[in-house]
Parts: sequence; structure tokens; C-alpha cells
Amino acid sequence: MSGVMGWLPYAVAGWILLVGLYGLATSRNLVHTVGCLAVAQSSTYVLLLAVGYRSGGTAPVYSDAEPGTPVVDPVVQALVLTDIVVGATVTALLLALVIQIRKRHGTVDPERLTELKG
Repeated sequence: MSGVMGWLPYAVAGWILLVGLYGLATSRNLVHTVGCLAVAQSSTYVLLLAVGYRSGGTAPVYSDAEPGTPVVDPVVQALVLTDIVVGATVTALLLALVIQIRKRHGTVDPERLTELKG
């Protein structure tokens, strides 16, 4: 990658991360906080795909590729799929915890959860 297209995916990943972190810092609702965490974590998908991208590369199916043909790195694609599964699992677990907090304390506002302060 060269020129603008060389750094653009990294800038997009950074922007997505900053939006998620801004939401985390300003959130007054635990459900919103979990959503912002998921947005911040999704920036890693873009970053990993940018790292594994190869200009002019084809899908990593080697049975029909000519020798010397550039291919996209399949390891990075597998890492992104793993990252998506882990992110969905963490989000589901955090939302389940938020539901339990709402049931026990009657609120999802972090400022009103006085019983949890140490």
C-alpha cells in the first residue's frame, strides 16, 4: 500500500478506537458502556485486516493460484474471526452482569450504584 491508502485503514482503526473510548469516558449508563466497549474492541478488526492486507493479493486458496501470486495472509483473517467470537462472548457476559446489577440495585447508572463503592 502506498500513499493515502497506505495509512487510511490505520487512521480508521484509530478513529473507531477513540470514538469507543470517548463513549466509555462519558457514559452514564452501563448498557451504553458495554456498547462503547464493543465499538472500541471492533477497531482491532480493522487494524488486523489492515496489517494482513496485501495489494493485488487474492484469496488464500492455493489450489488454483499460480506460483508467485500474492495472497492475503490467512492467519490474520483467522485472528479477526477469533477476535469477533471473543468480543461477542465478552459483550454477552457484560450484558448479563448489567442485567443482574439492574435486578439487584434497580439502576444501571454507575453514579447511583453506591452499594458497589469500596
